[in-house]
Amino acid sequence: MKNIGIIGAGVAGLHLGLQLRQNGIPVTIYTNRTSEQVREGRVMNSVAHMHVTLDLESDLGIDHWPGDEYRYISHYHYNGWGEERSYAGEFTSPSRTLDYRIYLPRLMEDFTDRGGVIEYRDLSAGEIHALTDVHDLVVVSTGKGEIGAMFPKRADKSPYDRPQRKLAVGFWHGVARRDPNGVEISVIPGVGELLAIPMWSFSGPVMALLFESVPGGPQEVLTDQRFEDDPEAYRELTLEMLRTHHPTVMERINVEEFRIQSDKDILQGGVTPVLREDYVPLPNGKFLLALGDVHLTVDPVQAQGANAAAYSARVVGDAILEDDVFDERFMQKVASRRGERIEAANDWINTMIHNPPLPQIPALFTAMAANQALADEFTENFNYPIRQVDLLGSEARVSAAIERAATRAAVPAR
Repeated sequence: MKNIGIIGAGVAGLHLGLQLRQNGIPVTIYTNRTSEQVREGRVMNSVAHMHVTLDLESDLGIDHWPGDEYRYISHYHYNGWGEERSYAGEFTSPSRTLDYRIYLPRLMEDFTDRGGVIEYRDLSAGEIHALTDVHDLVVVSTGKGEIGAMFPKRADKSPYDRPQRKLAVGFWHGVARRDPNGVEISVIPGVGELLAIPMWSFSGPVMALLFESVPGGPQEVLTDQRFEDDPEAYRELTLEMLRTHHPTVMERINVEEFRIQSDKDILQGGVTPVLREDYVPLPNGKFLLALGDVHLTVDPVQAQGANAAAYSARVVGDAILEDDVFDERFMQKVASRRGERIEAANDWINTMIHNPPLPQIPALFTAMAANQALADEFTENFNYPIRQVDLLGSEARVSAAIERAATRAAVPAR
């Protein structure tokens, strides 16, 4: 019987492991953090799962959070270009936001309950190579430094050699949710973006404020000034940035109640986007397959990292179920099947974070303010990266989309 090893217990590794256990295949996941360490650790991200990912979770039997308190249906925009600045777009089905310190430990429990094995240890690149003598296939879904470097960077899809945004995300009390519940996206040229994401965490509803700051711009101080040095000063600085640059979020804040959930609930840093090769050959004739963040690392501004990882895990899982030989043909098959969507997510986000903004982006955002169909299309496409790149990949594509949406709006309903 096939025996699979997975490096990493993030969304990609756990989704893959759960699918394989659902089909009776022996799986060992290797990770350096227990579920308790994950639960008690620092905030990891501000991830949203789109409805296509929720469908995958339902199929895996892990949709443990079906309530409305975890879900949202709209994107609210504050547009830094043009005269009409506020508008909204709607999804066809709700998305979900949940603190990953709640999500991942529950999936680890599901995995072991289904007979999966988790080994807790740090692994070097050499030790990962050695695991290919233990397992029929080893999938690497996490790892930085020497582990990430095992998979060469694709220069054609990795245009940046440094972060294009400085990031700061915190889970805050004192920010009212929109009605209907939704994520607010405030885009200010030369400053950056703010995503106000209604999150469910240990204390219940909080607001994840993800500041995406242009390097050298006035907002980057939220990344450079360390929260731990003076939490109250950081709180005041956050309020100052909100008042100055993001008025539609500021108007929902109760200043007296505005506070961080805990000192573990803020994360500051940056992400260098990269797409790496799908697999690498080893001297023993076997291969390592890349999955998740090792394969695709993206800026979080368009909420695609976890959704791309879950999709990729399903492609890998389906291929494992149908095949018994994990040779280069298998690797090529996986690469081909997931390639278009993974590359589309990569290209879409790299277009959005280009500095200065590419001309089609202000054109699209300005047009969406006056056309509900276009705003809804852009919003729903968070589930479909290929469609999104088709929409915004060039000035010509955005112009065509604007004209198409205007034509639809002009046709009277029957």
